[in-house]
This record gives sequence, C-alpha cells and structure tokens, in this order.
Amino acid sequence: MAILITNIKELLQVRESGVTKVSGREMADLPLLQNAWLLIKDNLIEDFGTMDNCPEAGDAQVIDAAGKTVLPAWCDSHTHIVYAGNRVQEFVDRINGLSYEEIANRGGGILNSAKKLNETEEDEIYQQSRLRLEEVMQQGTGAVEIKSGYGLTVEGELKMLRVIKRLKEEYPIAIKATFLGAHAFPKEYKENHSGYIDLIINDMLPKIAEEKLADYIDAFLETGYFSVEETERIMEAGKKYGLPAKIHVNQFTAINGIAACVKHNALSVDHLEIVTDEDIEVLKNSDTMPVALPTCSFFISIPYTPARKMLEAGLPLALATDFNPGTTPSGNMNLVVATACIKIKMTPEEAINAATINGAYAMGLSETHGSITKGKRANLIITQPLASYYQLPYAFGSNLIESVIIEGKVV
Repeated sequence: MAILITNIKELLQVRESGVTKVSGREMADLPLLQNAWLLIKDNLIEDFGTMDNCPEAGDAQVIDAAGKTVLPAWCDSHTHIVYAGNRVQEFVDRINGLSYEEIANRGGGILNSAKKLNETEEDEIYQQSRLRLEEVMQQGTGAVEIKSGYGLTVEGELKMLRVIKRLKEEYPIAIKATFLGAHAFPKEYKENHSGYIDLIINDMLPKIAEEKLADYIDAFLETGYFSVEETERIMEAGKKYGLPAKIHVNQFTAINGIAACVKHNALSVDHLEIVTDEDIEVLKNSDTMPVALPTCSFFISIPYTPARKMLEAGLPLALATDFNPGTTPSGNMNLVVATACIKIKMTPEEAINAATINGAYAMGLSETHGSITKGKRANLIITQPLASYYQLPYAFGSNLIESVIIEGKVV
C-alpha cells in the first residue's frame, strides 16, 4: 500500500542518509521543506520533495496535509513501560514532604514496584503494558526502548523481558529491550551487594542471552544504589553476551560514573541532572549519547539536566520520557519536548532533534528511524493545522497530533 501526503506546510527533519546524530551548534538547525509532498511505499519513505514536482498519485492513498506539519515520529530511548499496578500513594507522600530517598527507605520506590510485579501474572503485566504502549504510539512515538528492572529476581526479570518480547512481536513500533537487573538491591541482598551482582551475572544473564531477550544492559549507577565499581562489573558481563550498556547515572550525585560509562563504550548515559565540567570533558569526542529526562525532573522536583551548558560545549543530547510508575508516570514525548523548551531552554529545533534523530541514536536505530530520509521507516506524525511547528512546545497542554503513521500504516 502506497500513501502520498501532499500540500505539507512544513516537512521537518529532512536529511540525507548517513547523518546518525547532531551535536552542539548543529542541533539548532532543523532542515525542512515547505509546501512539500512525501511518498510512502510499503513501510518505507520512498521519496519527498516540493509540490512543484509532486508525482501523480496513481493507486496511492492521498492524504492532504494543507496547513499541517509532518515530522518523524518520536524516538523514546528510555522507558520502564512494563510494570504492574501504580505508585499513586508515593505521589501523595512526596506532596506531603517525603523525599525520593525517604520513600525508598520505607519500602517504596523500586522495591515497591518489584513486590507488585512478582505478585502479578505475566499475562496481566502484558495487558497493562500494552495499553501504555498503545497510548504512546497514539501520542506520536514510533520507536521505544523498554527496560526490565522491577523483577530483581531471576524469574521476575525474565517475566518482564518476555512481556517486552511479546510487545515486540505484536505491535509494529520498533522496540529495544534493556536488561536492568541492577536497578536496586533486593532487601535480602542489602548487605550483600556482591551476592546480588553474582546472581545477575551468573544466573540472570545466561538465561536472558539463551532466550535472546535483551538488546542492552543497564544499571542504576548512583550513591546508595550501584557504585562505579559494581556497575563496571555489570557492563563487562554485558559485553560478554553482546549487550552494550545504557546506564542511569548522575541523577542525584556525580561520582565519576560518566567516565566509567565512556570507558566501557556505553551507547548512552541517561538522567544527568547533575553534570560536572569533568563529565562534559569526558563526553567530548566520545560515541556515548547523553540523554535528558526533563519530565522526571518536573514530576519529582529535582534539578533539570543543564542542557545549555552541554550544547554550548559541543555535546549532542537526546530527550526521553523515563515513563515509569514512580518518578515519571507519563510516556508523552510531546510534553517532554515542551518541558525541554520551557525548563531547560532548548530551542524547538534543538528539542525536536533531541527527540528524533538523537533519540534514535541512543537506542541503535539511526539507520532506520529519526529523520525524513529516503529508505528509512515510514514513521511519521501529521499535526493539526499549525501557524508554525513552534506551536508544538508552545501549546504544551493541547493535543496537536491529527494522525500517526507507524511502519507505513495510520495508527
């Protein structure tokens, strides 16, 4: 089935093949065509151009996008969509003055989600998770990374990763699976960190590799969670099974974790609410993508990633949701883009680049996703009529998406 989209007011993120990410000042440039057309054949972008050389429609379905903006679907490179239940009470606890650490010390946080997940049947977890996935697809996300990490047992982690595999098989959206057994230490291992890491390396990883359940490995590298040395053990073990690292780091403290991640060729380092000058120097000229999660900062009232400082130093930056039940119960990338503009002073061009082409890079999908490029997957957002694409972050509370195309089909 072919689709010809005509009379596009603004076709955003138009790039030649071979551009895998943008950095520093490049992020302020968002290449576009005005009064454009785009042709989809099967599930790929076949061609595009301006209306003065628009091809005949032939048998193609025609979509008239007069007054509308078309852009690549969002690429959300950091989520925890697969979980059981919710943590609504912790939301109220924070309003009443408890900190993230205090909630965790009371048995809340990650351990609360782990308890619920291990008590819930796999099919029920799937049913809850598919509704979240369908929602983010309707909100314009065309590629998503999903982590485990609420099992913290061999069976619990396998259960989560099997749910992610089932979502991969049953939905057209591109999904990358990340093994996050090192999300927190279970109560029984609170004083035996090496014992739990041994469980991850010797019991979880071989089974995950045998079933081909993960693309990446992750750890919560943070004071009170996994130390630099412990995370390095996990990254080394992941390499042996062909799992590159994508690491939670610098959310609350800076403990030289970014340097360790770069040393181990991590694909991405995520959170970065606290970033030192030394961290920035380490990231320069590396292949590691920094990832900001601004709606997490918004929801739990912690500092925001210093995006301006990072971009002015020449770094690339991606944006993602961190969709999870405790600290960011939203997978809405439109809100992420708006929050990045409003709170961390990214321009609309920078934020859209961060949420598309750089997001694709942060989950290893640069060759197929994240830009309007011939031969890439036909994953697109068609907006309602807009005065300018600047309205996307400006009208942060409005749904400005008219339709979403994933793998060449309207969702």
